[in-house]
Amino acid sequence: MGTRKQRERQEPLWYQSELPEAPGHPFYQRLNRVLDEEGFDRFCEGRCRKFYHEKLGRPSLAPGIYFRLMMIGFFEGLDSERGIAWRVADSLTLRQFLRIGLDERTPDHVTISRTRRLIGAEAHQQVFGWVLKRLARGGLMKGKTIGIDSTTLEANAAMKSIVRRDSQQGYDEYLKRLAQTEGAEATDAAALRRMDRKRPKRMRNEEWVNPADAEAEITRLKDGRTALAYKAEQAVDMETGAIVAVTTHGGAVGDTDSIGETVAEAGIAVAEQAVQRTVNQAGIEEVVADKGYHSNEVMRTLAEWKLRSYVAEPERGARKWKGKAAEQAAVYANRRRISGARGKRLQAGRGERVERNFAHQFDTGGMDRLYVRGLHNVHKKLLIQAAACNLALLMRSLYGAGKPRAAHDRWGQLTFAVLRLYSIVIGFCQSAWAGPVAPRQCHLDAHAVIEKCFVRQN
Repeated sequence: MGTRKQRERQEPLWYQSELPEAPGHPFYQRLNRVLDEEGFDRFCEGRCRKFYHEKLGRPSLAPGIYFRLMMIGFFEGLDSERGIAWRVADSLTLRQFLRIGLDERTPDHVTISRTRRLIGAEAHQQVFGWVLKRLARGGLMKGKTIGIDSTTLEANAAMKSIVRRDSQQGYDEYLKRLAQTEGAEATDAAALRRMDRKRPKRMRNEEWVNPADAEAEITRLKDGRTALAYKAEQAVDMETGAIVAVTTHGGAVGDTDSIGETVAEAGIAVAEQAVQRTVNQAGIEEVVADKGYHSNEVMRTLAEWKLRSYVAEPERGARKWKGKAAEQAAVYANRRRISGARGKRLQAGRGERVERNFAHQFDTGGMDRLYVRGLHNVHKKLLIQAAACNLALLMRSLYGAGKPRAAHDRWGQLTFAVLRLYSIVIGFCQSAWAGPVAPRQCHLDAHAVIEKCFVRQN
């Protein structure tokens, strides 16, 4: 098994002066410092030891390096493991982050993908829990109020490759059979396309499947396209923005069907971190969600679980509650809560706490499209993506920047602030001084004020 201890390198006896050197990125240096202080590599090696063999097989990729590689996809906005491998091979900064010497080869995408397939989902879940524990220790997880939301991610499978589950016929063969049944010309491709455009389409997951990815489901994406997709659902702490739980489903699974699993996973995660004083000792008490999660069964289930629901209610008109006393009580209680000041405040906070995490992970984090297949592989990717997002929250609280680009933007903002202060001081001095010596004196006073107000920190 490749461990950090076994990978400690002996520096070469002779150095070549032409070897390139890089100062490294401060963000990655600080991130490595945080991971090393908490024993990240030892933890990963202990949880992944059963997936490695001591002697057999090719040289392995150390678990700590593998999980760092997967997090680089979030921090650098890379969508595929092939892109991560290319970026690491091209960057001296990322070599230093991974502690790979200049005389060593960086992992290729085949090694990264095979390591992901071999390491089980439970190990990825434990790494996600390890990061969550650090958030709880730092006071960045409360666990009282959680927000639930989901998004669909396009799968690595094409609609034109789907086949019938019963006959294994492709879509073109299916169209030809329909044309022969209706007496139309089955050999004319243009006529088949015209017939396909006119007929009502019913692409049911019970009838169609993609043989390359049987667990991806046909659904309508948020941009209006119909595609094979998966659904990612997350539970987020509404006070801090920490991701508490991640669940993965087929793309056609409804929100009302998946919320129960996500709330249960979030409850387990909060209960595990309840040893920290900053975490709510009573566990989850409130659930916030949009109107897609509202149904009689969901409201009744949350009430039975002793959870206060703040779920937006869609317009349904007059309701009939005969024989549904428990559902009626739960729906009316939820309606009363969301109409209050706290309910409105929680609904307004969903955009800041829940949807912002989706933007960080799937828009700028390089996960708007999936390049892995199978529900278990997608779940592994989502777990490490959420763990990296939680690490960004921790880094933001410690150093003020959650990503390398954000750390670079802070220096740009500081430069503009210095220039703005410089112009203000110059204007003030010009109005206070008079005579031919005024401009020179203004610049001297401005420099003196700026030197006192700003001190560059490493």
